Amino acid sequence: MAPLGDGVAPAAAAAPGLVVSFGEMLIDFVPDVAGVSLAESGGFVKAPGGAPANVACATSKLGGSSAFVGKFGDDEFGHMLVDILKKNGVNADGCLFDQHARTALAFVTLKSNGEREFMFYRNPSADMLLTEAELNLDLIRRARVFHYGSISLITEPCRSAHMAAMRAAKAGGILCSYDPNVRLPLWPSEQAARDGILSIWKEADFIKVSDDEVAFLTQGDANDEKNVLSLWFEGLKLLIVTDGEKGCRYFTKDFKGSVPGYSVNTVDTTGAGDAFVGSLLLNVSKDDSIFHNEAKLREVLQFSNACGAICTTQKGAIPALPTTAAALELISKGSN
Repeated sequence: MAPLGDGVAPAAAAAPGLVVSFGEMLIDFVPDVAGVSLAESGGFVKAPGGAPANVACATSKLGGSSAFVGKFGDDEFGHMLVDILKKNGVNADGCLFDQHARTALAFVTLKSNGEREFMFYRNPSADMLLTEAELNLDLIRRARVFHYGSISLITEPCRSAHMAAMRAAKAGGILCSYDPNVRLPLWPSEQAARDGILSIWKEADFIKVSDDEVAFLTQGDANDEKNVLSLWFEGLKLLIVTDGEKGCRYFTKDFKGSVPGYSVNTVDTTGAGDAFVGSLLLNVSKDDSIFHNEAKLREVLQFSNACGAICTTQKGAIPALPTTAAALELISKGSN
């Protein structure tokens, strides 16, 4: 398939608004050999991770304006992560350090069957202890887009901080972006995860879910459009389902369709969805008419698909985030 646009980054002429991401940032330890379980791995590569932080870095790396709101341990890893945000051009005015809790750790592997395996160390970690009183609401109120996941909903006091931040964004007319990012090992049960994720579902203006997450949330076939549309609600501007290298599907109240993805040499899928979301948020922050203009939306999603694909070609998430030039180069080669 030929490029949908004219070979320039989507909405290139417009100045991006601020995208504020809220939630967790942690250290991912990824096996130094591909295709093994965590138990089989002989060594690990340290990489910054955490979906909301990955999204903030992706937006910034693509030329956007981004900020991160979250809490870190007052430890070597915590200070390293905030330095990484700053080096990636992310505003860290919303970042705090906790002297009494550690920065979260996660061990992540892509097994030979393609499934990711997670093991988390956060009991509790500093990100879980962010309170409503500690929120930088001035920063959040400056946003064009406020982005969040579901991990910050699991425990108090972070859940209350999340809800307060979301209320402030909505009161300010800021677009709310939700990527639930299901991580079942962190929830008390599958049903608790389902209930928690859906508890704020109707607060979002646009939502991105993976095909696996559709199957989890609906307990049905993600390829069945009826199941996808059971997640739709009045007032939602855009629902996107990512289908891995096959690309993505999109749904608005006026139109729906799919945009093909890209075949690349996949090394590690960690962060691919975050690269996709970061690209999408950048373009929404420039021009939210994509919710009503299908041609513009398809061009933006093609660009996001390319960003997601490129991110799978290296280990770790933030180190593998693409540049605009790399995404445009992949687009010029054509879809799979």
